[in-house]
Amino acid sequence: MKDAQGQWGRRSKCYQLAKQALRQAWRYSWADRRQKKGEFRRLWIARISAAAHMRGMNYSRLVNGLKKGGVKLNRKVLADVALCDPKTFDSIVKLARTYAEGQLAPVSATQA
Repeated sequence: MKDAQGQWGRRSKCYQLAKQALRQAWRYSWADRRQKKGEFRRLWIARISAAAHMRGMNYSRLVNGLKKGGVKLNRKVLADVALCDPKTFDSIVKLARTYAEGQLAPVSATQA
C-alpha cells in the first residue's frame, strides 16, 4: 500500500485495486526505461544534424567522414560538443569533410 500512495482515487486505498495499478505501473516503467534510450538517440541525432547543417554538411556525410577518419566519438559526445563547444565542433566537421571528400587517406584499424 505504501507504493500506491501516489495513485488516484480508490487505487491508493483499496488493496486489490492498488495491487493491479502498481502491476501496470511497473510494466509501463519497465518499457519506458527501454524507450528512453531510443528517444535520447533521436535527440542526439537531431542536434548533430542541425549543427552540421549550420556548417554546410549533412548528418550522414559527417558520420561517414568521421568513420573513415577513425574518429571514435559516440552520438552523445558529438551532440554535447555541438551544443557546448562550437569551435571544437567546427574542427570536427572540418576533419570529417576532408575524409568524406577523399582528400586524406582513410585510417585503417591497424593505424588507429
